[in-house]
Amino acid sequence: MASSEPALAPADLALFERVAARVVELRLEVPAVLTLESCRPLSLLASQAMIFFEPLAQSLLRLTEYRRLALLLERRDALETLARLIETQADEARARRRERAPGAGPGRQAANTPPVARGAARRAPRTP
Repeated sequence: MASSEPALAPADLALFERVAARVVELRLEVPAVLTLESCRPLSLLASQAMIFFEPLAQSLLRLTEYRRLALLLERRDALETLARLIETQADEARARRRERAPGAGPGRQAANTPPVARGAARRAPRTP
C-alpha cells in the first residue's frame, strides 16, 4: 500500500540535514533519537505543540524555519528520516573523533582526560 504523503522535498531534506548536524554538534544524538522514536505515535500532537510554542521559541532561539520543521514533524516518515540522518551523522562524527585522537582507542582514556575521570585520584584516608 503506497503512502498518501508526498516524498520529502530537497529543501526539507536540507533542513533535516542542518537539524541533524546541530544535534550531533551538541552531542545530543541519543536523547534526540530516543525522543523521535518515542513520540512517533504522538507526532501530530507534538507538531501542534511546537506551533503553539512558536512565539516563545522564536524569542529564545534563532530558528528561521521553525514552522516548516513543525509541519514536517507531523509526518511519521519524516521522523524516521530525521532519526536516520542524526544516527548517520553521529557515526561519522565518532569516526572523525577517533581519527583525530589516535591514543584514545577503545578501552583507553585520552591523554588530556583529567586524572579524576581516569580514576587516578584517590580519597585521603579518614582519620578517627
